[in-house]
Amino acid sequence: MAKKQFKSESKRLLDLMINSIYTNKDIFLRELISNASDALDKLYYRSLTDKKIKVKKEDLEINLSFDKDKRLLTISDNGCGMTKEELDNNLGVIAKSGSLSFKENMTKKEKTDIIGQFGVGFYSAFMVSDKITVNSLSVDESQAYSWESKGIDGYTIEECDKKTHGTDIILHIKEDDSENNYSKYLDEYELKNLVRKYYEDHKEIETLNSMVPIWKKSKDEVTDADYENFYMDKFSDYDKPLKVISMSGEGLASFKALLFIPSHAPYDYYTQDYEKGLSLYSNGVLIMDKCADLLPDYFSFVKGVVDSEDLSLNISREMLQESQNLKIIAKNIESKIRRELEDMLKNDRETYISFFKTFGVQLKYGVYNNYGADKDKLKDLVMFYSAHHEKLITLKEYAEEMKEGQDKIYYASGSSIEKINSLPQVEQVRDKDYDILYLTDYV
Repeated sequence: MAKKQFKSESKRLLDLMINSIYTNKDIFLRELISNASDALDKLYYRSLTDKKIKVKKEDLEINLSFDKDKRLLTISDNGCGMTKEELDNNLGVIAKSGSLSFKENMTKKEKTDIIGQFGVGFYSAFMVSDKITVNSLSVDESQAYSWESKGIDGYTIEECDKKTHGTDIILHIKEDDSENNYSKYLDEYELKNLVRKYYEDHKEIETLNSMVPIWKKSKDEVTDADYENFYMDKFSDYDKPLKVISMSGEGLASFKALLFIPSHAPYDYYTQDYEKGLSLYSNGVLIMDKCADLLPDYFSFVKGVVDSEDLSLNISREMLQESQNLKIIAKNIESKIRRELEDMLKNDRETYISFFKTFGVQLKYGVYNNYGADKDKLKDLVMFYSAHHEKLITLKEYAEEMKEGQDKIYYASGSSIEKINSLPQVEQVRDKDYDILYLTDYV
């Protein structure tokens, strides 16, 4: 069969994308599974309105298989499949999106969560393979077709023998070279880790059934133990979190978030090597493992995940930094964390003191960082050792107990409580029955 050519702009985009857009080659698997998930969603949506299509949601699935000897990796789904024309239109023109067109043609009431844009993301598979074969049978036809390409040179479409509706994407994995270990994509352990990385609730490689991530479940569906186990597994912590915060946002930016305040600081927390950030997802699919823009520095200790349908799966780090939706989400998250800490301080003092002894220095740093721009947000959260009470209190609590006629807040700095106690100036102030705040942190 005669080979079809990609359009010239598509050739340039394909070459640019393979060599420039994706620096992380692993991302191809996320893209292909997302496309397969779209196909399942489309078929299920159609089954609700088309009596000819009879499918059960629990029967829809995505399967991964591999052949080390032939260097083949296959991603299969039993979704809606594609016709010959759809294969040509969706895969013959890079950045042409079958999923996007499907979504655009739906009414507002009919909108469903279509993850990907079947186009640019699909071609990321050429980063790891030198030939891609797509065998597909549309639910609307009896004849299946095979699309095949080795890259920029073009592609062919011809009839093939496939008995069940859906799509099989078969990648011929490249040979290893001095810089790349492509064989890892033919290793079960490596593939399982990749699937778990991008799809939190898919625990098996054999069948990737559509499952609901823990942060999308209602609170009555999840126990405290479920949240704790998720945290310890996801963030490799041996202790339970001190606080679990579940939240969602609607309006200008829709999102769900599951946040955790750790019970202890990571070993590298107060070093330059520590990376802050929340795991950022688009409809349950990982975009970025640590999105630093979602947290201010003074809350850098918070761990968690954020999932928003308003963010594109293929968004770049540079585009994220300019995203207004992301800025709205970050502002909401910052406000929620602050309110939760204020509530903990008011209603669970012991837990808050435990938190403050671990992360209080970071809050104090936030007070004076950026020339004090955030001091009003944090002033009621910071604590200091009180000479009178011999325990931590807030600045507000100190002010409320000031003696009549006292017009100053007294404080003393030193490396320890014992050393400050021995200062003669401290004794003079305490003789007047004034409380003194001890500043023992380097900050």
